[in-house]
Parts: sequence; C-alpha cells; structure tokens
Amino acid sequence: MKTSIVWLRRDLRLSNNPALHRALSNSERVILLYIHAPQESAPWQPGAASRWWLHHSLIGLQQSVEKRGGQLLIHRGPTISTLLHLCQKLNAGAVYWNKAYTPEEINLEQDLSDQLAEHHIQHHTFHGSLLHPPGSILNKEGNPYRVFTAFWNASQRLQLQHTMFPAPQRLFDCELESEPLDALELLPMIGWDTGLRQHWQPGEKYALRQLERLCDELVNDYTRQRDYPAINGTARLSPHLAFGEITPQQIIETLRNSFMSGAVHGGASEAMIRQLGWREFAYHTLYHFPQSTQQVLNRRFEHFPWQNAPSLLEAWQKGRTGIPIIDAGMRELWYSGWMHNRVRMIVASFLCKNGLVPWQEGARWFWDTLVDADLAINSLNWQWVAGTGLDAAPYFRIFNPITQSHKFDADGRYIRRWLPELTSLPNKHIHAPWLAPASVLQACKLNIGIDYPEPALDLKETRKQALACFKGSQAIHKGKVLDINP
Repeated sequence: MKTSIVWLRRDLRLSNNPALHRALSNSERVILLYIHAPQESAPWQPGAASRWWLHHSLIGLQQSVEKRGGQLLIHRGPTISTLLHLCQKLNAGAVYWNKAYTPEEINLEQDLSDQLAEHHIQHHTFHGSLLHPPGSILNKEGNPYRVFTAFWNASQRLQLQHTMFPAPQRLFDCELESEPLDALELLPMIGWDTGLRQHWQPGEKYALRQLERLCDELVNDYTRQRDYPAINGTARLSPHLAFGEITPQQIIETLRNSFMSGAVHGGASEAMIRQLGWREFAYHTLYHFPQSTQQVLNRRFEHFPWQNAPSLLEAWQKGRTGIPIIDAGMRELWYSGWMHNRVRMIVASFLCKNGLVPWQEGARWFWDTLVDADLAINSLNWQWVAGTGLDAAPYFRIFNPITQSHKFDADGRYIRRWLPELTSLPNKHIHAPWLAPASVLQACKLNIGIDYPEPALDLKETRKQALACFKGSQAIHKGKVLDINP
C-alpha cells in the first residue's frame, strides 16, 4: 500500500490545502501529522496567546478529521527525526507539506529535504499560504521591491496560479499512537485566557464563518469604519490567516464572487484585498531580509540613541501610561489577545518615538500577547512605525495620541470600554484627563495619580527630543560627526 505523510504546521485546514489534496490524489493511504517542536523556532517560539490559539485550532482540526473517518497524529519534535522514524515505521514513501517562510522554517525544510533524499523518501512541497511565492516578484533590476505600492502593482500584473481545492470527503484512520493534545501544555497554568475565550473561536470552521460575516455584514462599510476602534469594522481574519485556517486565495475569491453578484461594491472589496497585499509584502520582505526580525533595515538608524526605560516599558505593557487611548489599546490586547489596527500604530509610535524604547521591545510584547502574531507582519509593522524599515513612515511622523483619540474615538466609547475608571468623564476631557479642570475631576470623583495615572511622558517635549535624536543619528550616518574609533 502506497503511504504518504502530510506534515502540517501553520496550515491547519482541510479545504484549499494543496499538500493534502496532492497527497490524497497520489497515495492509497495518507497520514496527517502535526509535530510540536517550538524549540526549532528559536528565538521566536510561539507566544502565550499563540499557544492558546494553537491548542484550540488543533482541537477543531482533530474534530474535522475524525468526522471524515480519519486521525490527526500529534507528536513532539525534533521534526526531522520524528518524520524519518514515522516514515520507516509506516513504510511511507513520500512526505508532503506546504512551505513556510520564516528563516528558521526555510532552514529546517532544506535540512529535512536533504535527509529525506538520503533515505530515498520522496518529498513534495507546495505554496499554500501566499498569493505568490517569495522571490517571485522583483523589479526590473532583479532586486526585491522596497516600496509597497510598487510591489503591489507588480503583483497585480501577475496571473494567480492557484486552483481551489475542496475539503476531502473521507480520510484515513491510521490507528496509531498519538500524543494527547493536553500533553503539549499549550494552555496557561493560570486562567488568564477568559477574554480570549470570550472574543475568539479558533479553527477552520469559524474562519469560514467569519469570512461569510465579512461579506454579509461588513465589506460595504469597511473603508468607512475600519479606522474606528469602538466599531466592529475590521475583518478579524488575521489570526485565522496566521494559523492557516483560511488562505488569502479563499478570501479574494469570496470577495470577488460577492462583488460579481452585487452583494458588495468593488471599492470596499479591493481595499480589503490590498490589506492582503501588505501581508504579502511582509513575507517577501522577510524572505529577502531575514535579519529584519531583529535589525533595522534603514542604515540611517544604526546610531540611533534608543533608551533603556524598563519602568516606561512596563507601564506601556500594563496599560498604565496615563494616556487613555494608549492604555485602552494595551488593556484590550492583554484581555482579548488583539488590538485594533489604528490603535496598534498609535501605541507603537508612543513607545518608539515618544519613549525612545527600541522597537524590538514592542515587537516582542506583541509577539507574546497577540493571537494573530505573525513574524513577517509583526516585524514589518514595527519597523514601519519606528521608521527603520522598508517603505517606513518617516521618522518625523509621530502620532499625537490625543489628536488620534479625538479623531477616531470622539465620544470615548473605546476608551470607556477598556478604562472603566474614566467612564464618568465628559467626552471633552476623556482623551486627556490630566488637563481637565479640578471641578470636573472632583465631580467625577477621579483623582489623577491615584485612580488613574498621571502621564508617563510629556508628549510635546518627548516629540522634540525624538526629532533631535533623529537629526543627530542622521548626522552621524552622513559622516558629519566623526567616530573616535572609525
């Protein structure tokens, strides 16, 4: 009997899974295998929120497989020795997988390919998580694009080479010993995950339901509502994409089918598809610049005087900076494992620019607390806000959190949701409570510094300081300041 193994990672789905589809087409028996080997992702092992999502996503996948008569094998790593052992035990002649694109995953796949070849075991790899394989979109000089708009325009000119595959009707029960999911210890020992359970339902089934909701309820208002954090106006598909419970191809096809049927208008659907383009850009950037997870890509920041500010970093992490829109976002993140995209930019700008805290510190915190933590996107977004990456926001563009709060949460609904201690403040003062008259604070029974913190930073002065640091680092880069030890 011709047996094959499908190695699953962040492609936890049965539909539109090219590796699974091809294995089923070419084999008499197919074994679905998930190998838990977080140590192989160092230094970017899954964070706490990602582990929570992974646990529940695997439950959903197990249930889907069992409904089709199959079994999902779960093993602990190391990956290569585990796969080689199972191939020998099952007399498997081939291993199928969908490619992954972090530097660690690329190296692992190359080593695995070499080992399988040495043991005369076939391997078949597929591109199942992106619209275009990294390295396939280059400029006329054969170099990677450094500007998103040019990259996206070039990708739009390419024809999508992807066939949609339905979920299989039947799978195989291999009746083999499998690691109990609880043994992976993905869930927290202390029950801090109440908010995650309230806000999310991991798994392919719920990813497809969310996509339906997107088309039925959201898309036509997307361009108008997506910037307002108090409104449920974003797609909320990012964690499902991060774990491969749904693919960008499925999203695009559904949106465009809805457009063709008249259910949604083209401007809204194309705006959402463009967000998928940013995800593509992130992965292509990581592929060409694997150092971008740790190092600045803009050399003008090689001498930037970042500050070691542990007390500010802790206040930011806990949502105790005294700036309401910042604290609301950070508390939303801690409780729900997610933060509205507009607020992500605001809190990141505050930390890196007003606080001069290295962007890597913020990236690490997001990595641990976001259910949609994605190494490529997380790195690109933080470098974008910090001004240190490709196609980054200019360093002098420093978000004013009070202005942003007035503009995108004018009635304070978002702030009140996450900062109940400020509930009684009038809209006029809720964005900057330390500026409220004493009579207003007294009427609201709010003591700044006791019930709610005083601002951790002076926004105006720290903006000046950040710009001065930027100018100084540029002078060093241009050689106007001589290094004592050149």
